[in-house]
Amino acid sequence: MSLVGLMQPPILLTLQPMHDTQQTPAPPEEPAHAMPAYAPRRTARSTTLALRTLPYHVLQWGTPQPGVPPLVMVHGWMDVGASYQFVVDALTTDRWVVAPDWRGFGLTPSGGADSFWFPDYLADLDALLDLLSPDAPVDLVGHSMGGNVAMMYAGIRPERIRTLVNLEGFGLPAAKPAQAPSRYALWMDELKALRQGDKDLKTYPSQQAVAQRLQKTNPRLTADKALWLAGQWAAPDAQGQWRILGEAGHKLVNPQLYRVEEVLAIYLRIAAPTLAVEASHNQMAKWWQNRYTLDEYHERLKSVPNVRIEVINDAGHMLHHDQPEAVARLIEAHLPSK
Repeated sequence: MSLVGLMQPPILLTLQPMHDTQQTPAPPEEPAHAMPAYAPRRTARSTTLALRTLPYHVLQWGTPQPGVPPLVMVHGWMDVGASYQFVVDALTTDRWVVAPDWRGFGLTPSGGADSFWFPDYLADLDALLDLLSPDAPVDLVGHSMGGNVAMMYAGIRPERIRTLVNLEGFGLPAAKPAQAPSRYALWMDELKALRQGDKDLKTYPSQQAVAQRLQKTNPRLTADKALWLAGQWAAPDAQGQWRILGEAGHKLVNPQLYRVEEVLAIYLRIAAPTLAVEASHNQMAKWWQNRYTLDEYHERLKSVPNVRIEVINDAGHMLHHDQPEAVARLIEAHLPSK
């Protein structure tokens, strides 16, 4: 399932006021790199777990507590587990929080894959929960692509999820069987382009340049958070260029069609109380050019037996970066006391 475009937060244009010729021009803004990076309040432990055939990179905050399941947070497309640091810092309780890097993202290798399949994310999550909490259900949070994984998993393994939070995991437009031939052809064409290097991810000259790119995509992201995220999202290569920690194969279209009927059948089996969180600056109409709307998403959510919708103000798609305190409050209010 390709989610290219689904991870793109809104790009806002700011008009600068015109200055009278008699006025003294304002001093230039301080460059982003002059500001120190965000300082996490809670330290993450970097661990590697053997999941299926891969050494999975997993971040953990806090420690396991008797009778309290882990709070598992799964990230979205072209993101990393560290993306949840701001939300973890905003939590008022000392929970054991676990955030993996999906295969081919962050510090988790791809295993040599040149294409990525949605069922693998489901199976990877299943293997992770078998290690973390084999005998008790967990609390699960997912953003964007991770929100879609979380929703699907909660319906496939309803006994494994105690509570569920979906942060803008909207799913995809409905596909029609007639699209199958062209979709397979497009996928094979993109595989050729990948081998030729046409899909390579852009490199950046410095961590500061990565931070500026993040802020260009998300103008709400403050300079200190952007600089810190840049160090998690990218790393320097042998030539000193900063490369995004994500496989270019994630950019390929998925040849398998998105079958809404199957998704709704899975939603019907979700047993966990579900919180669906949206940003006030929703971009679905822009992403999908009215091929898939917010109203359609809400209609799909009616198949979830126990769901409520919350909206976070002054936030775009990366709402866990824009308003981490508000996201943390909603998550904690949704979780049982123990």
